[in-house]
Amino acid sequence: MLSKKTKYAINALVYLAREQSKAPVQISKIAESERIPRKFLEAILLDLRNAGMLSSRKGKTGGYYLLKSPDEINIAEVVRLFEGAIALLPCVAHKYYERCEECKNEEVCGIRDVFADVRNETVNMLKNATLSNILERERTLENDSAEKS
Repeated sequence: MLSKKTKYAINALVYLAREQSKAPVQISKIAESERIPRKFLEAILLDLRNAGMLSSRKGKTGGYYLLKSPDEINIAEVVRLFEGAIALLPCVAHKYYERCEECKNEEVCGIRDVFADVRNETVNMLKNATLSNILERERTLENDSAEKS
């Protein structure tokens, strides 16, 4: 299960992707639109900026904006930033590998093999879920919903 911090980060990034061609967006506007507590959002946006996904501008017309294009930011990056490993077992984690204490032989462990497949599929799906992809899915869902009405 994703933490609120990760969900809020994704919501803020999608919001900024929608506003990409416009001027930087103030924290208060993102917080209000996405129903994110402002203080919490400030910390999240700072983490995203430090990770190179966002930049900010100070002053009256300041705010946050995407540093990368929406098709360059994927959900795998965001999840790893706020959650750490995507893998469900430490022995199959790519960036956070740890040997399982109870494992007798990793090379022939069927449990590890199953969870490696789960990790690989999950990572592929999250890497393909870019901000652009999410916006396209929203448009498709809105069109489908409008056609049903």
